Amino acid sequence: MGIQFAAARAVSAVSTWGLKNVFHRPAANFPGKMALYIDPRLIADLRPKVRKGSFVVVGTNGKTTVTNLLADILEQAGQRVVCNRTGANLDSGVATALLHAKPSDWGVFESDELWLAKILPHLQASYVVLLNLFRDQLDRVGEIDRIQDSIARALETSPDTVLLYNADDPLCAAIAARVRNASVAFGLSESMGLPQNTVADAQMCQQCSSMMEYEFRQYGQLGAYRCPNCGFARPALDYAAAGVRLGADGLGFDVMRAAFASDEVFAAEGKGVVASESAGDNAAESAAPGRDRGAERIFSVGAPYTGAYMVYNLLATAAAADLAGCSAEAVGRAIDRFDPQNGRLQTFGIAGRRVLLNLAKNPTGFNQNLKIVAQDPNPKVVAFFVNDKEGDGRDVSWLWDIDFEELSGAGEMTVFAGGIRGNDVQVRLKYADIASAVVSDAGDLLARIAGLPKEQNAYFIANYTALPSVHAVLTAKAAADDGDDMPSSSDDDAAPSNVPASASVVAPALDADGEHEGRRSSSAPTGDLADCPSDDGAAVVPGASAAPVASTAVSRVVVAHLFPDLLNLYGDGGNVRILAQRLRWRGIPVDVHRVNHGESIDLTGVDLVFLGGGPDREQRLASSELMRMRDDLLAYVEEGGVLLAICGGYQILGREWLLGDEVVEGLGIIDMTTERAAGGSSDRLIDNIVLRSPLATRPVVGYENHAGRTRLGSGVEAFGSVASSTGHGNNEADKADGVRYKNLVGTYLHGPLLAKNPEVADHLLARALERNAARTGVSACALAALDDSVEERANEALCKRFGAR
Repeated sequence: MGIQFAAARAVSAVSTWGLKNVFHRPAANFPGKMALYIDPRLIADLRPKVRKGSFVVVGTNGKTTVTNLLADILEQAGQRVVCNRTGANLDSGVATALLHAKPSDWGVFESDELWLAKILPHLQASYVVLLNLFRDQLDRVGEIDRIQDSIARALETSPDTVLLYNADDPLCAAIAARVRNASVAFGLSESMGLPQNTVADAQMCQQCSSMMEYEFRQYGQLGAYRCPNCGFARPALDYAAAGVRLGADGLGFDVMRAAFASDEVFAAEGKGVVASESAGDNAAESAAPGRDRGAERIFSVGAPYTGAYMVYNLLATAAAADLAGCSAEAVGRAIDRFDPQNGRLQTFGIAGRRVLLNLAKNPTGFNQNLKIVAQDPNPKVVAFFVNDKEGDGRDVSWLWDIDFEELSGAGEMTVFAGGIRGNDVQVRLKYADIASAVVSDAGDLLARIAGLPKEQNAYFIANYTALPSVHAVLTAKAAADDGDDMPSSSDDDAAPSNVPASASVVAPALDADGEHEGRRSSSAPTGDLADCPSDDGAAVVPGASAAPVASTAVSRVVVAHLFPDLLNLYGDGGNVRILAQRLRWRGIPVDVHRVNHGESIDLTGVDLVFLGGGPDREQRLASSELMRMRDDLLAYVEEGGVLLAICGGYQILGREWLLGDEVVEGLGIIDMTTERAAGGSSDRLIDNIVLRSPLATRPVVGYENHAGRTRLGSGVEAFGSVASSTGHGNNEADKADGVRYKNLVGTYLHGPLLAKNPEVADHLLARALERNAARTGVSACALAALDDSVEERANEALCKRFGAR
């Protein structure tokens, strides 16, 4: 400490006063940011303010909730706590919290995963609480391996820090296995019996790159896993949730604490709580140095929240509190009184209607929120707000990894889409057969639903930067209404455990005048229905009753999705969903074959093949399978088979391609090569991009995120030329993207590609129908025109935004 420290504190004090009194801002980040410029060691200088120790909470989902609840528990235990409660989770937010705090007993700090490496070396926290690691903001943070490396390096700089981690997550367990820090594992002792979502991370063992096996899964990659090759498996649990009870009106479980195999965590060298400094209500419950933890101890947790993810949040919080010496009574009191005011699971009373607001910023978070919505079988309002600002990630392809289809059996609902990318949300909902209306903001939404019965609950789900504005509107409106006439939370309002079949209807949307537009998405053919039977023998028009069965027999279109369990980044599997849905809307039967690792398919019986990209480890495994299929794939393409390949799947089509940091032999179907940029793997081409392509009269919009530089051979045609002020395509020089060869299309465009480019989708389908006719001897079925106004509006919005020529 010295002049720098004194100057930093002075600058912080002045900036805090100015922000609060002149600009009326919360001053959660800026004072610390300015102070860190002056004194880079500021956090270390301020560390003595927390005399007993500190927790740092990291993870993709749940950080803010766990941070605030843990701080509440410590306060219930009579401790003074400093905490960055607003979620300001960079080093500047932690520094600001410490600057504003008085001397305290404990520090509880939320940290962004990639910023832990800047915070922990200075803070030297007693514990790091690692909640989970899910795919999130791939354009900003990259693949999960990068986050794991960053967290591991941070822990290496603070060897006395104990890692409290979610052992049900193999990505968290892999970090615990590679660092020397003492660790404590928590997880669930048995399956919650939840239905599984389409996309999950960490399918492969990070130790030996074999496919993982599960005794049971909870959601995503969480569960009881084991590698059959090297034996890497979920470790023994030090803290376990048992007897989990999930319902629409709350949850409960028992916390089991095992006898620790080692006293290491509770040794006196700063890794645990010193007995005389215990935060517990009862000193006898403290974790004394070297103390034998004894047999299992059980206490119950109950909360008025729902959602499987809250079980993990509460378990992590309870385990952390127990390590800090807090009693079960302190934990229970804090949970009972927990009232988040930050938009995370926050309930409002608006004009007599109950409105639940929650954050969801990635597929896993959204899928868990959809399960909350689905537990309410009564008529309801659902709204999704999605932005694409810096804090959210610019790429919204992840919307297609969300299983919105789960809402189809969740009862009648009125659905809205908002935020900067509200049009994209509306497109995604359309392909889930959910009609929706786009709203300008939360105020517009409240006006739209004012005429609906007040008994209908409303669920507002927003991503990171969309949440504050929605929260502000709801807070102001609730204050003005003062919760008048809000329906009571009696048992009559709780959702029953099962949903009657009669409640399964597709959500109606409201038009600008508040009238119901219809109960199906508006994708009906605008011309005569093609003479093609549907899957159940009747031609079905979305939004209309079934048409008569056509007399002409039509063979099913066969789509092969190659290795979706491995190659599933950036929502590219949505392309298959789009192709299949556009056939079904026209009454054309379709079979989609998911060809997972270790499976095979005869391509002579396939009309369309889709090949996506994946993380390096998964692409390596998939590439070995594809190389064995090389002759069959080459014959398929040369015979006119339709093939759509994205990103890594596009690269492997060439003579050479980029696999990790290596340039390796490709399939050789196309005369092209891909090499690493001079700047290495961090030198990526990442941006929104708009193309002009011969396959569409409208511009083709998408998002690119790749480190490879692809160069086409002489005479090889690109998929399209770059027409926007943003984006590069194959490389920096050519201003072209992708490749076209016969009925093959390869491209770097995510989005997914076909979501806002229906002309490209129909070009591929028309070629697939031609192959189907030639393959089966059955006459080809013409593609009736669909109403693509939803897709076209989303396309036009991006073209205008990114200056398409």
